[in-house]
Formats: sequence, C-alpha cells, structure tokens
Amino acid sequence: MRAFTKATAGAVFAGSLLFAGGMAPATAAPPIVVQDGLVNVSVGDISILNDARIGVAAQVAATICGVKVGPVAVLATQVDRSGATATVCTTDQGPVTISQN
Repeated sequence: MRAFTKATAGAVFAGSLLFAGGMAPATAAPPIVVQDGLVNVSVGDISILNDARIGVAAQVAATICGVKVGPVAVLATQVDRSGATATVCTTDQGPVTISQN
C-alpha cells in the first residue's frame, strides 16, 4: 500500500508540473537580424545604395559626408549586426543614413 501511495503522489506531482509548465506566460521572440554584410545608404528619402557591401557603403557615405571611411565602416558593421539605422551626417539634401538591408 505504501508503494502505491508514493507512486500515486509522484504521478500527481509530475502531472501538476506539466500543467503549471503549460501555464507559463507567452513571450515574444526577439526580431531576427540577418548579418549578411550588406546595408543600404540613403540621403534624405532617396536611396543611394541598396544591398551594398559594408566597405562600399562606408566609402560612399564617407565621401558624401567628407569624413574618414574607417569610423563609417565601423558604424555600418554595427548597423548590420543590430538592424538599426544610423545617421552618418546631415547634408542640405537631408541626413545620410545607413540601414540594415
């Protein structure tokens, strides 16, 4: 009788864990960012480059802004990893931005 009671108690306990596990709150999955080494470059609302390699995008953005390529390449790499958009500089035509493709 004692073995039956332990087995029954174990089954009830295991079942309650399964039930409680199913009651966990739903959480949203984080957005998937594809790091493919490609970004977009825009000036204002005009797209200059789409799906461009980071080095090319950095060279174009640096030339438009009149800055060194190195820091812009680092910024473009961060954009590719994070999926964010970054402004390199602002021109008379609008901001020069790098965004994830």
